[in-house]
Amino acid sequence: MFSSRPAVHPVEAPPMTDAAENPQGVRMKDLPGMPGTRGGLLLRLAQFVFAVAALAVMASTSDFASVTAFCYLVAAVILQSIWSFSLAIVDIYALLVKRCLRNTRILSLFTIGDGITSTLTFAAACASAGITVLIGNDLNICAENHCASFETATAMAFISWFAVSPSFLLNFWSLASR
Repeated sequence: MFSSRPAVHPVEAPPMTDAAENPQGVRMKDLPGMPGTRGGLLLRLAQFVFAVAALAVMASTSDFASVTAFCYLVAAVILQSIWSFSLAIVDIYALLVKRCLRNTRILSLFTIGDGITSTLTFAAACASAGITVLIGNDLNICAENHCASFETATAMAFISWFAVSPSFLLNFWSLASR
């Protein structure tokens, strides 16, 4: 019987590497603007500052409560300022203890919250802009109203929305890339 015998050839093992030097499962660095980064903290602070500015300017007028769109703007920027301030505190904590906020549940919460607040802020700013144009250009009763204050508050709400949009998009992108 001529049966073949298996030949054993030695195989070299791959070189050992230090686990601390090349940890497995390393993701790319956090992009500026993502939760737990300095850019994310700056975006949150910008959202908060512009939402509070819109609230302060709108609340300084005496007749904003007579228009539903302006009341909606006040409610939306109050929600935006609370949300942005609370996430700014979370970002400060993450930066101080050097923690990464890449947990799926945390990113889901941030993404949903940013999506809701950005939608509400944008809708309120658009509604207020429409009423401001109606008062100023179509009815020509700016002299009787606080058109400059309404326009300033609306602009601050739009700027707050512009600061929320990158946060939402980065969170959504990070969540979708998991």
